[in-house]
Amino acid sequence: MAEATIILGNKNYSSWSLRGWLMINQTGIDFHEIVIPLDEGDYKEAILAHSPAGRVPILKHGGLTIWESLAIGEYLAETFPDAGLWPADTGARARARMVANEMHAGFTALRTHMPMDLRNTWPDKGDGPGVADDVARVLAIWSHCMEAPGAGPFLFGDFCIADAMFAPVVGRFRTYGVEMPAEGRAYADAVWDHPPMRQWLAAAEAEPWVIDNFKI
Repeated sequence: MAEATIILGNKNYSSWSLRGWLMINQTGIDFHEIVIPLDEGDYKEAILAHSPAGRVPILKHGGLTIWESLAIGEYLAETFPDAGLWPADTGARARARMVANEMHAGFTALRTHMPMDLRNTWPDKGDGPGVADDVARVLAIWSHCMEAPGAGPFLFGDFCIADAMFAPVVGRFRTYGVEMPAEGRAYADAVWDHPPMRQWLAAAEAEPWVIDNFKI
């Protein structure tokens, strides 16, 4: 029997689901997935049956129900300390939390004009007010983190919650053809080629669902 259950939206479209899934995958525990296709039938009621917040992802473990990606990550980091979900070094851990929280709370223009669509490429789309500023800030974060001792191939050495938070952005940059400097491209390639990310991408490619309003 699976030790935990995670409730997700479509793997092609749900950026927050990707973040939560990468975090629980990092623990190495056996977990069960429930995918609720977004924008299909009574999907809102289906999600509300698991969480009063009505949003995915949702983690169920040890009698607890936890929603919000960062809360899921913090819970998993505390419950499975050997998984390395945060860097071991105090300073690196503080920096990782800062950039993860910045990603969680900001970048509204990027989210609005570059919705995640992992199966397709839209190089002539994705522009809008504030997008260039958001892209520049993301690239600056990556550059700053990668310049620190111990970084590479991921932001703080090994894959951690901060990388999970930026994984959907890597997908967005590929989908919309965002140009990156060599350092940013190397980091994005490392995330894209991370084996759990490849597993998610394969599942996204195999999904039958299409959300028409994502065709911007």
